[in-house]
Amino acid sequence: MHATFRPITGPDELPLFLQLTYDLDDEVADDLERGNRRPEWIWIAEHDGTVVARAAWWSRPGASEPYLMDFFDFADGHAETAETLVRTAMEKVVPHGSVPPEYLRFIPPDWQRDPAAVQQRMAVLERLGARLLVERLRLEWRPGTPVAPDDGRLRFRGFTGAEEALELMTRTVEGTLDAHNRADLTRMSPRAVAEEHFHGELERWPSPQEWWRVGTRPDGEPVGFVFPARNDYGPIIAYIGVLPGHRGHGYIDAILAEGTRVLAAHDIPRIRANTDVGNVPMARAFARHGYVNYQNQIDMTWAPSVAG
Repeated sequence: MHATFRPITGPDELPLFLQLTYDLDDEVADDLERGNRRPEWIWIAEHDGTVVARAAWWSRPGASEPYLMDFFDFADGHAETAETLVRTAMEKVVPHGSVPPEYLRFIPPDWQRDPAAVQQRMAVLERLGARLLVERLRLEWRPGTPVAPDDGRLRFRGFTGAEEALELMTRTVEGTLDAHNRADLTRMSPRAVAEEHFHGELERWPSPQEWWRVGTRPDGEPVGFVFPARNDYGPIIAYIGVLPGHRGHGYIDAILAEGTRVLAAHDIPRIRANTDVGNVPMARAFARHGYVNYQNQIDMTWAPSVAG
């Protein structure tokens, strides 16, 4: 079978791209309008007017390069076509010499009961040089879920400024169980990891920074922090951490409860958060506070040798 590999020409061709289906389909049009996507980042493999494979990339508005790959689908029997599509698209989408952005995919929490679809997709990308970095839990708190009362162990205040946020984030990276941070620490200093996350994401959210909280002991010593926020898609617990030396004492419960309270005080449809499957203490804390595991996700990274 001979397929045509190309990006869509514009929003008018979205119906072609949407011939295959995925959870994020209803966000693509708005993402294009906001600038999170560009037509040249949305690729299809077409045969006789039928799309048999597709791939797409996402980024922050105004960015010149994609931040992540979040669409990759193919019809039954078209794995080789899908492989060729991604290889062809990356030559155009990924700047020459750059490592391709991570691939992120939302999957059912019980996907391992019938793993074929997930494993087939991963196998295609592995042939192109990708590898699994981590599986994550996607969590959701819904209005009406009880919020734990303040137990009085901690006091909460705002950050004194960006420097305090960076300093506390830098300290929290020590001993982290987060797979992304651990991978970043192989090539960056703890301060650089904190700066990339703070300046690259937290500062960019449209929600007020007054929502951010530092938890302290009664004597004023910081114990941990939480960044309740609202991104382009809704309310989130964007970042949460307990400082080394204070871990293992249950402080995460008070800090998560405070972050939940901040967001729940507004008219919200839900709060979302995520954590690595392997970060058992954090996953248990979310569960204690009524956060439901409604979905999982897989994150795959690419070896530098894949760069064009």
